[in-house]
Amino acid sequence: MQKTFVLLAACVALGICGLSLQTVQSQPPRPVTPPNAEGVVYFDANHNGVFDGDDEPLPGIRVSNGRQIVTTDADGRYTLPIDGDTILFVIKPRGWRTPLSDDMLPRFYYIHKPNGSPDAKYSGVEPTGPLPESVDFPLYPQKEPDQFHALLFGDPQPRNQKEVDYVAHDVVEDLIGTDASFGVTLGDIAFDNLDTFQPQNRAIALLGIPWYNVLGNHDINFDAQTRRHANETFERVFGPSYYSFDYGPVHFLVLDDIEWIYDENTGKGRYQGGFGPEQLEFIRTDLQQIPEDQLVVLFMHIPLTGVEDRHGLYRLIEQRPFCMSVSAHAHVHEHRFITHEDGWEGPQPHHHVINVTVSGSWWSGAPDERGIPHTLMADGAPNGYSIISFDGHDYSLEFRAAGRPDDYQMHIVAPEVVSAADAESTVVWVNVFNGSSRSRVEMRLGSGEWITMEHTRDIDPNYRAVTEREAQLLEAQPGAFLKLTDPKESSHLWKAHLPASPDPGTYRLHVRTTDMFGRTHEDARVIRIE
Repeated sequence: MQKTFVLLAACVALGICGLSLQTVQSQPPRPVTPPNAEGVVYFDANHNGVFDGDDEPLPGIRVSNGRQIVTTDADGRYTLPIDGDTILFVIKPRGWRTPLSDDMLPRFYYIHKPNGSPDAKYSGVEPTGPLPESVDFPLYPQKEPDQFHALLFGDPQPRNQKEVDYVAHDVVEDLIGTDASFGVTLGDIAFDNLDTFQPQNRAIALLGIPWYNVLGNHDINFDAQTRRHANETFERVFGPSYYSFDYGPVHFLVLDDIEWIYDENTGKGRYQGGFGPEQLEFIRTDLQQIPEDQLVVLFMHIPLTGVEDRHGLYRLIEQRPFCMSVSAHAHVHEHRFITHEDGWEGPQPHHHVINVTVSGSWWSGAPDERGIPHTLMADGAPNGYSIISFDGHDYSLEFRAAGRPDDYQMHIVAPEVVSAADAESTVVWVNVFNGSSRSRVEMRLGSGEWITMEHTRDIDPNYRAVTEREAQLLEAQPGAFLKLTDPKESSHLWKAHLPASPDPGTYRLHVRTTDMFGRTHEDARVIRIE
């Protein structure tokens, strides 16, 4: 013991111990390096989902952890950092497809949640346990031409199995046999009842095409206390809430613009439109790797102009010459052109589509002969879906009304009978469902001159009449069906006056429209002049 004290005293005298202690104490703590995930992206030649045998590693394929994006090396390998709540995913390249579930959901991801999801009303991810030594992603070759089209469903939003059946009968049945390359549901897959995910997936799977899904504000766990945990059930069923993929010459970004905000004081949460810094960083990194002359299409739920941090996204896309976006959420159909008035700094307005909803006005209104509510949307357009077609840099959007012929593209509102003396003061209204400020709409009475109709934002008179009539029915028979929502201004309404002093007779009132994509549609209504 005495030798120890002597040695210590000598060290102190020489300053050795003091120097050593000071050096140790002043060293900053070493940063904790997050663990890495490693794996291979490969052509699964024997279709067994395991990297083995004659399977071919694929170099140059992008893989992400939702923040960083790396590219596989010559041996098809990648390395990415992860934490205790990470979803790894491969970014599907052109000419390849990922595995598909029995419900035709793309399986392009691996969920790493060693402890599983927090307890919630609707179950999330079970504990995934330790990270595998290799997280591998199989791909399969497929032909992807420059010309193709996809189906767009906005807000199917069933409350229960009965309304899942509405989706199946009103929309899915007529689409079986489609030649679309894939489909997308633009959020509000459910109406708060997340148990409807699976039965609706099974119904849509009858179409036989890959089906991608966007997170909506009715698809989240409302008992979550953080944004990250609000998506647990969605992640269990569909995977990451934002990601990207290529099909043909087009690059697609599926975005999550549902920001969940929890108030610890009240114990309640609310949502608003928001991407968040982590997702914006992913978008920035993703687009840096996409050629400027490639068409980029963004899918989201809340319309872009309603997203709090949209200007951060604007900065990432506004200089791209070929870029458009699609949302849903509003239960109307609208073509918006975003300009400098909203802080857009690009040389051309950005085209944003608010897509028609499958559920229309949330499956409300009197039932039709099939027992399905007519569920007209508040802008006077019918419920339905869209078909988006691509040809290189070009795209076009077609409107399809549920349960109607493909050529049902407008509704004409005019009196049954008009006196010749009152014709000049009689207004004809036309709701062109897929119309926009860039559409041209004309009408003519019989073989008369074509009259250019005026584009206006107003309440659709037909929708107003329907809501008034059905309100009377519900007074007489409360609870017979769900009440329609109040009318909203329509963005695709035109009006014009009949020509002055027409001869008495029964006429065909013709209407024709040419949309922003150069397609022409025609319709007509019979009207009597006395």
